[in-house]
Amino acid sequence: RHPPTVPTTPTPTAPPALPLDPHPHASPLAVLERLGPGFEGVPLHFAAKPGGASPETTSTATVDAVLERVELTEWTLERRSGPEAPVAVGTRLPATVPGTVHTDLRAADRIPEPTASDNERHLGWIGRSEWRYSTTIGRDSGQGRRVALEFAGIDTAATITLGGRVLADVVDMHRSWTLDVTDDVARAASESLDLVVDFAAPELHALAERERLGTYPNAYPEPFNAVRKMACNFGWDWGPKLVTAGLWRPVSLVSWTTARLAGVTPLVDLVDSTGVATVRVMVERDPGRLGAELTVSAGIGDRIVHARLAPGECETELRLEVDDVEAWWPVGLGAPTRHELTVGLVDADSGEPLDDWRRMIGFRHVEIETTPDAEGTPFVVTINGRPVFVRGANWIPDRPFPHLVDADRYRRRVADAVAANMNLLRVWGGGVYESDAFYDACDAAGVMVFQDFPFACAAYPEDEGTRSQVEAEARENVRRLASHPSLALWCGNNENIWGFWDWGWPDELEGRPWGRGYYEQLLPTVVHEEDPTRPYWPGSPFSGSWDVHPNDPNHGTAHLWEVWNDLDYTEYRRSVPRFVAEYGFQGPAEWATLAGSIGPDELAVGSPVMAVHQKADNGDAKLQRALDLRYPPVGSFDDWHFLTRVEQARAFALGIEHFRSHRGRCMGSIIWQLNDCWPVVSWSIVDGDERRKPAWFAVRRAYEPRLVSIQPEGSGLVVALVDDTDGRDGDWSGTLTIERVTFGGEVVDSIARPVVCEAPGAIRCPVPTSLSAGLDAGEVIVARVGERRGLWFVGADRDQPLAPAELDVSVGDDIGGLLLTMRASTLVRDLVVSPDRIDPSWSCDDGLITLLPGESVTLRVAGARRDDLERLCSAPVLRCVNDVVAGPTVVNWSG
Repeated sequence: RHPPTVPTTPTPTAPPALPLDPHPHASPLAVLERLGPGFEGVPLHFAAKPGGASPETTSTATVDAVLERVELTEWTLERRSGPEAPVAVGTRLPATVPGTVHTDLRAADRIPEPTASDNERHLGWIGRSEWRYSTTIGRDSGQGRRVALEFAGIDTAATITLGGRVLADVVDMHRSWTLDVTDDVARAASESLDLVVDFAAPELHALAERERLGTYPNAYPEPFNAVRKMACNFGWDWGPKLVTAGLWRPVSLVSWTTARLAGVTPLVDLVDSTGVATVRVMVERDPGRLGAELTVSAGIGDRIVHARLAPGECETELRLEVDDVEAWWPVGLGAPTRHELTVGLVDADSGEPLDDWRRMIGFRHVEIETTPDAEGTPFVVTINGRPVFVRGANWIPDRPFPHLVDADRYRRRVADAVAANMNLLRVWGGGVYESDAFYDACDAAGVMVFQDFPFACAAYPEDEGTRSQVEAEARENVRRLASHPSLALWCGNNENIWGFWDWGWPDELEGRPWGRGYYEQLLPTVVHEEDPTRPYWPGSPFSGSWDVHPNDPNHGTAHLWEVWNDLDYTEYRRSVPRFVAEYGFQGPAEWATLAGSIGPDELAVGSPVMAVHQKADNGDAKLQRALDLRYPPVGSFDDWHFLTRVEQARAFALGIEHFRSHRGRCMGSIIWQLNDCWPVVSWSIVDGDERRKPAWFAVRRAYEPRLVSIQPEGSGLVVALVDDTDGRDGDWSGTLTIERVTFGGEVVDSIARPVVCEAPGAIRCPVPTSLSAGLDAGEVIVARVGERRGLWFVGADRDQPLAPAELDVSVGDDIGGLLLTMRASTLVRDLVVSPDRIDPSWSCDDGLITLLPGESVTLRVAGARRDDLERLCSAPVLRCVNDVVAGPTVVNWSG
């Protein structure tokens, strides 16, 4: 997280692009068919491979078809070399694919849980060891069949051998590999074949590549930018360093005859009300049957088109048009309607089906409006002609080992985003191109995706070998993800252009190319050629011009990290960027998450184990700075844990409301970050054990489609009304009531006036000076329109005359838990109920609630029982800021 400065260092000229390779490296999902002879005993899973159909459209096996697919899941892991370690060289253990060395060692109980305690510190030997994955395969005894091995993802540098013959040396985690083994299987007669994947020690390989290529500057002292591997695998300021190796996506054995689909890329657009799908199809032919004529079909509902492939032809393009089609819309603007697209391949002479491909697609038109205006360069995401204010969050890999994130976990995280009123997730460039299950979940929920290419916080070499890998992985993934309507734009990198300007890279680079050739030439060329239906943006932050500072708030996208690094979060109000793609504030994971990983004896700020779970540079001191500005000295870890979570929540709420109040000039807010991959103190609002922090509830309120917020303006205050709805229910009209209220509940003064806020749109209504002038620390301004309200406090919490909170609590039964209705007799600031402190499985449906005297709230506490009521409604489970400033909360039971 880096603060900006604005030097004007010139940038070097990018090298010319390499010739473009028209051939894909990955094969799509085909219909699963009967097994041929020789496949007995090999585990078979009828499931979609990465890049394959979504779960709801996966084809099932039949007994008559031609293409056969077997997923290879049972392997053996062997440590081949490395330093002295608890697992000796030569040790062989069962392995699972998809998987990694770390998870296989953990499954065999040879290492402790990598994310618990300080175990991360003791597992570095894994990344400095060489590993072997091995299995055996049978042979296909059918005559005239082609056989291929498909590796959907290999992490990272490895040699693949079958029956003693080297098939390939691979060096890129971000792409797949399809290897023809027809002759190997034929030569094996009735014997089994040993399939071996030998992995170089991943950390040593990266160090060696850095030595070979020369050191390229980056934000961390790790060689992640020397290899095409998930950058955060080497550690980040929120994540562990667990440098691993493994077959992290499925490995399949595929056999077929005549021909199969080698690539299907649907280019989907919406032109007026007509849905247009241009389907690019590439076919792989059996060299022995090049003379066969083939028929390719594409269909959506009852609309089916056909194309003939003459002998030897391998490419075609089919166009489908659907009139008056139901469009795909982001959440809140319409339904995310999808339609099934099917592609079939048939032997034209015999009519025999050869292969099949299915996807759910959505018709939508995406543009980024960047036409300069009087204030600079806007950045406006436009869907189907409608400008959208982006309410989003950044996405990091949801586990340190991405293969552990299954479709259900993806759906839960996307549901967290939707429930927090988000309409976009930005897949950050230090991770991976996520599996199709992630984009399927976003497609179904109507959540747009801002997709970075995997380059982050570093200069990257542009030698021919690296450049060819980058092009291959980019082409494959642009094709793979083209069917997903949620994917709104491609972005070249995260913070690399900013890094070149501000972080002293030119002196270290000494004129060497550093990645600009990728972001300015190669990647936009790939996107334009492979999927021109989507816009491309060179980086984030980026101003739209190579001659304007990349983090200029008047132009393009901006990242705001000076607040976290150096300032109070009220300083978010200092500027109004056109589009904020990163900003955030830290807070610890929930209690049960920390206690379950760190252990209750180590729950202390700065303890050796807690320090392992705080990766930010000087992070604890930055948290303490916020506490020192507002609260009395914090004496206990309970108070620290509560108050740092409150401060995180307030920071997010303040920033979001400020940026949204300037809707029009600013058209996007993407907080850092939605999720965590392990138990940690970080910027996430959902922790690594999937528990929602108080910040999640604050973000949910701040991102409500209709918002009432009080903002400073000049020497006074304004009430900002923001409406992000689609206008189907008309403009937002009502009565705006503004009150000046004492902490005791007395209304000192008030006004009421009718207001109309255009949908979508925003207005700013001045607060009369008679209400705001001389406001003291014991008063609050309250603005209401209907049930929505905004609050304005002055002064630090420790200087406010808060009384001990007094709550009248009544209890009701709920399915699987309890309902707690709490009525405040005093002003209650930032009430939080943390039932996970009683039972890790319990949760509360709201948090960070401020109640004025006489107001009430009903909380649903899942899992809670009546015999735990006293603990549930007392510290440390029930907390509010009043506790810290004035004394313990008083609870009166009324039922």
